[in-house]
Amino acid sequence: MKFHVMTLFPELIENVLGESIIGRARKDGYISLECYNIRDYSTDKHRKTDDTPFGGGMGMVMTCQPIFDCFDAVKKNIPDNARTRVIYMSPKGRHFTHEVAREFAEYDELIFLCGHYEGVDQRVIDAIVDEELSIGDYVVTGGEIPACIVIDATSRLIDGVLASKECYEDESVASGILEYPQYTKPRSYNGMEVPEVLLSGDHKKISRWRLEESVKITKERRPDLLLLHPEFEESLKPKVKKTRKRKVIDEPNEV
Repeated sequence: MKFHVMTLFPELIENVLGESIIGRARKDGYISLECYNIRDYSTDKHRKTDDTPFGGGMGMVMTCQPIFDCFDAVKKNIPDNARTRVIYMSPKGRHFTHEVAREFAEYDELIFLCGHYEGVDQRVIDAIVDEELSIGDYVVTGGEIPACIVIDATSRLIDGVLASKECYEDESVASGILEYPQYTKPRSYNGMEVPEVLLSGDHKKISRWRLEESVKITKERRPDLLLLHPEFEESLKPKVKKTRKRKVIDEPNEV
């Protein structure tokens, strides 16, 4: 999969997505990322990319020309038959979730537009954007960090980025509920002990403990997830053995 990011701050994107798992995935060729500096496409002699809003108001709005020309440059690097989606990071957009990441992972190329200041001219959104996307009900200073979050979450679902599907399928939210607590060596630290069940070697007991903890944490912190996935709580209930009823044959009374 290839990601294209139109931004005023390409170094920010590169710094975030050039390290750790995503950085290695890029080096190994499982994903690729290309940043386009919108300022490079400005025809203004001062490379200006924003102006005051019509109708008045605070702040500045990113102008059409540099973004449209930047987008034309992006399109030249995308095959005609590629399945693509253009995403504008905006608090007005659809909420980003794990399911949306799964949806995005099916595309060949994702194009991100990162706004700044008061956002971008609406004509840009109307003409080139397929959808506006939000990472939550709050406002940040620009679209770069939100775009990095979406790219990171989507990249993890691409074959080869992680060692196996189990690396992401059993994690919080991805599995349907929140993840159980994790422990590592040493067994005891400052009087705090690792739960004995994890040291037992009994994988059946460990699996049940983990499920119990996941359900408990989800019930406390995200009960809405349990409403969507009641099967997890149901699986913890003791199974009732069905007993076959004996058929009673009426015999005639003896006189």
